[in-house]
Amino acid sequence: MSRLFLSFLPLLVAMNVLPIHAQEWAALNRFADQNKALPPAAEDEFRVVFMGDSITEGWSAAHPEFFEGKPYVNRGISGQVTAQMLVRFRADVLELDPKAVFILAGTNDIAENQGPVSLETVAGHIQSMAELAWANGIEPVICSVLPASHYPWREGPDPSVDIPRLNAMLQAYAERIGFRYLDYFAAMTDGASGLQSDLTTDYVHLSRSGYEKLSELAGAVVEDLIAAR
Repeated sequence: MSRLFLSFLPLLVAMNVLPIHAQEWAALNRFADQNKALPPAAEDEFRVVFMGDSITEGWSAAHPEFFEGKPYVNRGISGQVTAQMLVRFRADVLELDPKAVFILAGTNDIAENQGPVSLETVAGHIQSMAELAWANGIEPVICSVLPASHYPWREGPDPSVDIPRLNAMLQAYAERIGFRYLDYFAAMTDGASGLQSDLTTDYVHLSRSGYEKLSELAGAVVEDLIAAR
């Protein structure tokens, strides 16, 4: 690095041209303390990590009964896209040594929270997370993106078209590889690519009833995974 560049470095940082916390783009420190405090999984414990965005993050508060008394770990972060989740996947999933991980992601990519991105790229990020899990002895459960008729915070993207397209890619991949695919979409759609009205608060996020449905579907898969051991 040249001396001339170094002389301008403090100015560039002050101007936010070079953000000093660029590495926190993926929120790597969000769960650092919780991860450190989490005891090692017992040999007979079926620990499950739930990786996702705001829909996953809100699960613990809206329907805490699903998590209470169970070795379930919520690692959802509101607003995140799949690229951010992939970056923190080692810290927030692999190093926690779960038996399974539920990956519920993609709607924020379609909403362009971090800018435009192809559906193929989004599917690739989810596939990479699943393959990292499998390579580390963790059962990946690829979850379909939940239905959404539109995004209240974003004009332009059409989730009613893009979510079914992404889900078709994920389902085809899961079936080809032999990974579990949890089809939330089919169980929660209103038949027109949106969420059933009683399951949502704003066309995207879930109501208490929505989380009860999510818990019912995910819980059944966990039970099936345990039975298959």
